[in-house]
Amino acid sequence: MHLAIIGYGNIAQTAVAWLAHRPVARLTVLVRPARVAALEEDAALSKAAPRVSVVGTIDELLQAKPDLVVECAGNQFVAEHGPRILRAGHDLVLVSIGALADQQVADHLRLAAEAGSAQMALPSGAIGGIDLLAALALAGDVQVSYRGTKPPAAWAGTRAEEVCDLSALTSPQVFFEGTAREAAMAYPKNANVAATLALAGAGFDSTRVSLIADPAATGNQHAYEVSSPAGGFAMTIDNAASAGNAKTSVATVYSVLREINRKRDAVMI
Repeated sequence: MHLAIIGYGNIAQTAVAWLAHRPVARLTVLVRPARVAALEEDAALSKAAPRVSVVGTIDELLQAKPDLVVECAGNQFVAEHGPRILRAGHDLVLVSIGALADQQVADHLRLAAEAGSAQMALPSGAIGGIDLLAALALAGDVQVSYRGTKPPAAWAGTRAEEVCDLSALTSPQVFFEGTAREAAMAYPKNANVAATLALAGAGFDSTRVSLIADPAATGNQHAYEVSSPAGGFAMTIDNAASAGNAKTSVATVYSVLREINRKRDAVMI
């Protein structure tokens, strides 16, 4: 398998470290041009694949003709370059699912995937139960409400700082209530779970979201409730935060690795 990864931040680095246990045949990593030279000597990359290329442009990545592309670069990259990757016929695992809250971006990606006969995979990320939610949504009239709770540090540098003093909290603080679309647009690095639930279930404008900063939280908690004519369920998931980024749950990395394995395994669950 020839795997391409776009971006080399916390998620990509953790995924590459795991690939040392089950390497791919070839690995291409796209980063900013200024980082290319340094990463060409990265020991972790050499363990992830016997053939490694570090490139600095999207043209170089497409010329390499990877079997699968994993995006770990953020919403702006998805909007600017995602359609081109799909139109070129490359399957794309989209980590920055919140980018799809912008309907124009979502439409461009879908049309590009159709034109290139490619598939865009949306990993479950830090959440579970997506298979059941998507099934119940087919019955119609599905309702979903989600609560995302993280330590104050995970909300640093976001609009939450405009609502409350994160460093002074002594009890849980709900600082956002609205739709999944509003959450994904306002908190692009924290609300991918809300976007995933919206896409699997009731849609961006009908999925209700509450975001909470809790000084007692030791990790990232995702809780949601689903009801539909075909059934309903409630789920609470407590995830450990990534050591390199409090905003990201470790489970997110493993969901990306699962998508990579789904591409190369003969049996898929």
